[in-house]
Parts: sequence; C-alpha cells; structure tokens
Amino acid sequence: MKNIKFNIIFVLSAVLLVFGCQEDDASIGSIIAPTNITVSAEIVGVDASNPNGDGSGLVNITATADSAISFKFDFGDGLSEVAPSGKTTHRFSKVGVNTYTVVVNAIGTGGLSSSTSVDVEVFSSFDDPELKQLLTGGSTRTWYLAATEIGHLGVGPGNSGVDPEGYWYPKWYAAQPFEKCGIEISDCLCDDELTFTLEGNGQLTYQLNNNGSTFFNAGHQGVVGQNAGEDACFEFDTSGTSLVSLSPSLTDWTLVPDPAFVARGTTLNFSNDAFMGYYVSSSTYDVISVSDTELYVRTLDGNDPVLAWYHKFQTSPAEETFETVFNNLVWSDEFDTPGAPDASKWTYDLGAGGWGNQELQTYTNNAENVIVEDGFLKITAKANGSGYTSARLKSENLQEFTYGRVEVRAKLPAAQGTWPAIWMLGANFDTVGWPTCGEIDIMEQTGQDKTKTSGALHFPGNSAGNAVTSDTSNTTSTTEFRNYSVEWTATAIKVLVDDSVFLTFANTPDTPFNADFFMILNVAMGGTLGGTVDPAFTEDTMEIDYVRVYQ
Repeated sequence: MKNIKFNIIFVLSAVLLVFGCQEDDASIGSIIAPTNITVSAEIVGVDASNPNGDGSGLVNITATADSAISFKFDFGDGLSEVAPSGKTTHRFSKVGVNTYTVVVNAIGTGGLSSSTSVDVEVFSSFDDPELKQLLTGGSTRTWYLAATEIGHLGVGPGNSGVDPEGYWYPKWYAAQPFEKCGIEISDCLCDDELTFTLEGNGQLTYQLNNNGSTFFNAGHQGVVGQNAGEDACFEFDTSGTSLVSLSPSLTDWTLVPDPAFVARGTTLNFSNDAFMGYYVSSSTYDVISVSDTELYVRTLDGNDPVLAWYHKFQTSPAEETFETVFNNLVWSDEFDTPGAPDASKWTYDLGAGGWGNQELQTYTNNAENVIVEDGFLKITAKANGSGYTSARLKSENLQEFTYGRVEVRAKLPAAQGTWPAIWMLGANFDTVGWPTCGEIDIMEQTGQDKTKTSGALHFPGNSAGNAVTSDTSNTTSTTEFRNYSVEWTATAIKVLVDDSVFLTFANTPDTPFNADFFMILNVAMGGTLGGTVDPAFTEDTMEIDYVRVYQ
C-alpha cells in the first residue's frame, strides 16, 4: 500500500504558562516562552481507501516553535514523551478508529512553556485478546518473579547487529535459581508483585507493588540520586496505575537462527514510566511467551539498547523446595566416643586476639572448653577472671574437600556476648591468606540477637562488611537442635537451616569456591559480632550432635 502524507497543521500564538514575574538568568540567557507553535501529524498508510491509516496506528508528529529548546508530547492515550527535536512517532493502539487529542508543550529557557493541541483520528487494527486474558485471567492477576528458574533475570545482545547468533536469549548472563533472593543487595527484587487488570472497557492496566524498594541497574540509579557502582536496592515509589497498550513486537524475531524458537510478537507499552521489577529505564517489553502460569519478557536497556534484559514471572510466589544432589556420606563425626575430640579428625587454633575481630576469648584445648560427652561435642566459653576461654576446632590438613553438602546439627549458646560459628576456610589459607582463600559461613549468630542466625560468603571484593550475607529467623536456636548446612557446587552455594534455603550465591570459576576447604567450629566472646558480654556471664555451650559431609 502506498503511503500518502495526511497532515493536520495547527498554528497558534503561544499560550504563555507564566505565573508571576521572573528576571532573566544570565547563566541561561533571556527567559523566553516559545511562540508560533506548529504541529503536523502524518498518519501512516493514509490513502483514498484508508483515510485513517493502514491499521498500524502509527502517527509521525512534528512540532516547531520559536525559542523552543524541547517539546513534550501528551498523546491522549495515557502515554507521553519528551523529544528535544520536536519529532516523534507514536503508535496508537486502541482497536478501531479513535480520536486522540495530542497536547504539545514547547519548552523554552528557564522552563517557560507554551502549548497547543491537535486532534488525530487514527485507525488501529492490532490486538492480542488472548494475551490480555492470560495476563489478567479475565479480570485481575498478580505475577511474581520466577526465582526458581534459571534466567529469572538475564542479559544478552540487544539486536541481531550486535550478535546475529545470540541476540534472542540471555547469552551474557542468566541468574541461577534463587540467585537474586536472600542476598541483601538484590533481595528487594524477589518480593515484587506485578498486577495486570482487564477493565470493563477492554483497557489493560498495570500496578507494581515493590514493597517500598526497587532493584536498580547500576547504570540507572541517577533516577533516585544514587550511584552505588553496582546493582542495588533503593526506596522508590511505584504506586499508581499504568495504562498498558499493545503493539506488534519491536524485535525482528524472523532473524532468529533457531527454527524451534517462536516468540509471541506482542509488545507491552506502559504509561507513567512503569516497569517490570528490575529498573533499566524502559517501559516497553516484548512478550516472548505467556501462559496461565508463566510470563517471559524482554526489554532493551533505556540507556544502552545494545543490552537486552530478560525477566521470567509466574503466578505464585517462588518457594524453593530443597533437593540435595549429594547423597554419598564421605566423612562424619557422630561424637559417640567420650573424651577429647578425635585427633584424626580435629585439631585446634590456640591463643588470644580473635584474629582481627576484637574478640575477648583465649582459645584452648582444655577439657573445660571442649569435650565429647553424652553423644555431643560441647564447646564451652567460660569467664576466667578478667577474661574468657573457649575453643576453636578445625579439620585443617585432616579433612579437606571440594564441593558437597555439609550438615551440622547443633544447639547454640543463649548468653549475651557469645558468638557461635560453624564455617569453612579455603585450604590454601596458610599460603594466600584471607580473604583470597575464601570463607563460607554456614552459621553465625550475634551476641545480642539470639532469634536469628546468618550465613555469609567472604572473598576478594566481598569480605568483612562487604561480604555476601543473609539471615533467617531462628527463634529456637538456643533451646532446640537445628540442622545447619551448605550445598556447595561448581555453579551455586546455598546456605540452609533445616532444609530451608535462605542464602543463594552463583558460584563461578573466578571465585575461590572451587578448591579444597576445611571445617571450623568455635564459640567466640564479644568482638565485631559478639558485642557486649553480659557482665554476669559465667559460661555457656554450643552442643553439636554430628558433622556430616556428603558428596
């Protein structure tokens, strides 16, 4: 079909939106409101048989004005755009022939603006009623991050020109299951609620409940006046309802080399700068696939369209059912032989100082501090005059292993100031030092809050206060035995309490977590996590039922 320009031209002396008097600002020159605004609208595909266009809904709009430095277009369908050039192309998506009042604000120096409007009558034939039904269930449906899925967040090449063989999937990065959950820096992504509603008039609307905090891409944090240097969570208001229009996909899926890949071919366009969970300055999302329970979308980075971001959602909150991949018991200590711990399995760190943590205890191998009795290993911290004694056992040079599941069943001390820990260090600690060797904290508990336990990973760039950490409620830790464990593979490290995962980390070849580690069991006093010790403290004990390693 031949395209014929159908121009609507509107010229108006400027309507000044000026309130009060302003003096010229020498830094920006004279403050002048734009005048002589001209607006033209070219409806794509107009001819004698199609006076309102070819059904694409596309309209090319051009605005000019004297003394204008930018233009804002409000298209009359809930969407708007700022275009400094005064030129834009907009797709009106409501099916049928509809009239829209396009308001143009010409912006001059000092923020002064003048406005005019023009009515555009345009025909759109594109719709995807099945998509609307699936997104809303016919009424209202809420979606959640599909955190159990590989690639619930991912990134790849933005178009075929960047990479013709890999532009259609997250080639460069795909998050592992629960990788973005249980980690403080990105946990806010996992509790997002995305609600689509099909209104009575057929309009699709959208609301994002981010529970007060949004996960921002590092390159887009200027929106909230931040620059963390890495992806991070920040407070951000996402209240309000967005209108959603549908349009044909902006991605050329016909170039995908995999014949088995079929994309839906529909794009979601959100008003009010709305977005789907992860903030990359985009409000336009290609739907790759959708069903009653799963939604897979792709969006181009708003600042760098060379990047395409992928998101997977589902219709129920993600809950991880833990299934271990390690079932062969390769080493254990059941602590069934009374007396000193088995010397073939355990040795000791001895002395004071706390190894840089400002701890108050002196570690010994005395029976009053460490003993096996009643079927348990008992590590007891004791007040000793003006100081404290305790014990730190380790399997260094006796039992060291790469990958597996470590399970320790323990009951923790309750006294204020005690700092119990079940953890692991890289076996090359004595040659490369910490944090280069890597550290896996399976269980730690502060001296002040005995209702929680935590896990952590320390390695170069993420150590001490910058470690990868997470904690979990554990209100019976001092009165009941609980299972503390880590599932450690070449691709993921998961820290658990009683088979409930609360920290997940994507292991990669460039971390220290791909070599032998050894076990450490200890109770510290005071220090960075122990804090203030109860002045009335006399002694308290961590009891361990067993330590087991599966591969």
